Amino acid sequence: MNKELKQHLILALDKQVRYDGRKDKLAYRDIKVKTGISVNAEGSAEVTLGKTRVYAGVKMAIEEPFPDKPDNGMLMVGAELLPLSNPNFESGPPGIWATEIARVVDRGIRESGLIDLPTLCLEPGKKVWAVLIDIVTINDEGNLLDAAALAVYAALQNTVFPKFDGETVEYGVKTDKKLPLNDKKPIAVTVYKVANHFFVDPNTDEEKAYDARLTVVTSDDNTICAMQKGGETPLTQKEVEDMVGIAMDKGKELRKLV
Repeated sequence: MNKELKQHLILALDKQVRYDGRKDKLAYRDIKVKTGISVNAEGSAEVTLGKTRVYAGVKMAIEEPFPDKPDNGMLMVGAELLPLSNPNFESGPPGIWATEIARVVDRGIRESGLIDLPTLCLEPGKKVWAVLIDIVTINDEGNLLDAAALAVYAALQNTVFPKFDGETVEYGVKTDKKLPLNDKKPIAVTVYKVANHFFVDPNTDEEKAYDARLTVVTSDDNTICAMQKGGETPLTQKEVEDMVGIAMDKGKELRKLV
């Protein structure tokens, strides 16, 4: 099945045509970003990418810091791939794909220094703010990773602190104090390779037929914050360079949406 799909995909790309009618191998489907979709979360966002739909929510909590970072706030990212979004997803603990999505998103945020974690320390070694991010898939029609990363970034921009009197967090009462973010704007772009073609934003059929993929998280000054390779086919240095260049260009487009 995948061999037949791959042949169809290659033939289509040879003609500069995508399965859904796009005439550009490097074109994204229609993207919409909506923030403030949850009244319970301290920050939230919804991203629709074609028919792919992802929610991201941010919860702020008081926690004991990690022992190796006693004076830093905490960041934790989790992803839940709901069975209703794709029949191949199952209920239960996070699988490999959910774990990869969460880790790549986490790495992009962490390595870009997007959140000023030291300012989230309330009492070194004892009490810090924790930024808890949940990614939930509502519908999977391809390219969940890019959609999830964009949703998380939008949700973080939307995040405010809940009321805190020094002892108790009063959830449901939001302040006007925003989460401290820098201006790096880390954006993830996944570039796919099949035969001699590079393309972005695959639908679910195209995702079944690629040779290799490279997710690149870049900041607004084109600093590479994180990379993650997928697929069984190795990439040459030249291919990696070309894919990074594509990711940087497409990152500029996506950054305008948030």
